[in-house]
Amino acid sequence: MWRRESFRYLVFVSVAVVALVWGRATAFGDNSGSILKQLRNISVITSTVPANGDVNPYGIVEVKQTVGNLQRGHVLISNFNNMANQQGTGTTIMDVGPGGSLSTFAQIDATTLPGSCPGGVGLTTALTVLRSGWVIVGSLPTSDGTSGTAQAGCLLVLNNSGTVVETFSDPRINGPWDMTSIDSEDGAHLFVTNVLNGTVAASPAVVNQGTVLRIDLAASQAKMPKIESITEIGSGFSERTDPAALVIGPTGVGLSPGCAEEEEDDCALYVADSLNNRIAAILNPLRRRGSAGTGLTVSTGGSLNDPLGLTVAPNGHILVVNGNDGFITEITPRGKQLAKVLLDNTGGPPPGNGTLFGVTFDPLRGVLFVDDGSNTLNSLD
Repeated sequence: MWRRESFRYLVFVSVAVVALVWGRATAFGDNSGSILKQLRNISVITSTVPANGDVNPYGIVEVKQTVGNLQRGHVLISNFNNMANQQGTGTTIMDVGPGGSLSTFAQIDATTLPGSCPGGVGLTTALTVLRSGWVIVGSLPTSDGTSGTAQAGCLLVLNNSGTVVETFSDPRINGPWDMTSIDSEDGAHLFVTNVLNGTVAASPAVVNQGTVLRIDLAASQAKMPKIESITEIGSGFSERTDPAALVIGPTGVGLSPGCAEEEEDDCALYVADSLNNRIAAILNPLRRRGSAGTGLTVSTGGSLNDPLGLTVAPNGHILVVNGNDGFITEITPRGKQLAKVLLDNTGGPPPGNGTLFGVTFDPLRGVLFVDDGSNTLNSLD
């Protein structure tokens, strides 16, 4: 389905921005300076709470191309909780303009979905925008905000006007938790972490059944995305239910730039392995026909403390936020932890516990991150 010449137009979207070639130093590699050490100011851009009162902003993605109601430079944010703060019940995707203007891009009604989504709607961190103007978001729904009622969910496909036009439901799509993508004019690869494989049945014990899927799509502005294949490229990741976080398992994902050129030796998918407190890498994610297990360990311990949201800066450094405190850590592709910054010092103990999730990087605006303690979109610049 993929024509090689199409890849010259490839772009990266979602929790991953442009990343560095796996395992080798270049001008933007391990010898370059730290990004976080150059950023000093934390600012609140806007509240993320819509008129219906949804809270807990999780997913964040920057729109790279104007198509319909999607405006280049705007940021989309998905909410996981409803106004009663019940997890797995949020139904809104918010649109934030460069100046901080807030509007509702979509409010999704579980009763009018055009296809199957086991359990309904509870929007997760899995959020991406294709260059053809399709928005894809994960749903891990509950009926009462507790893990005991969590169901498999699906991926919801919205058009550029914010209307759900189809659903991707499959036994392998089981609690889609985070996602990144790479796409061309006629297709896309989605990379989706899943955290409900045996998790609820084993609650509260840890099970090693978390997965990473590559979902290959045919898609264009004229035709809705269509699944061509689903491949499990990662498996055996630790996951468990959690009263505060609903579920903990493999979360943030980000791609290296070698993937854009289909260079197998230089292509890696980074994964935040939350329960094992490490950043993993799955090599050759575009062409892999089977699972790499839990991948290679890039970095572990140190400043990592339940790594959740993950993005990759233009110099190739991995930026990851912690679930157990309010810090963001910068890591080189070879695993060296260069710097950490406290993004949230409220609440706790410890300060910032449970407040950070989705994160992305904009060369002009710095680190953009959601804070689900204050229900805001913030920047570190």
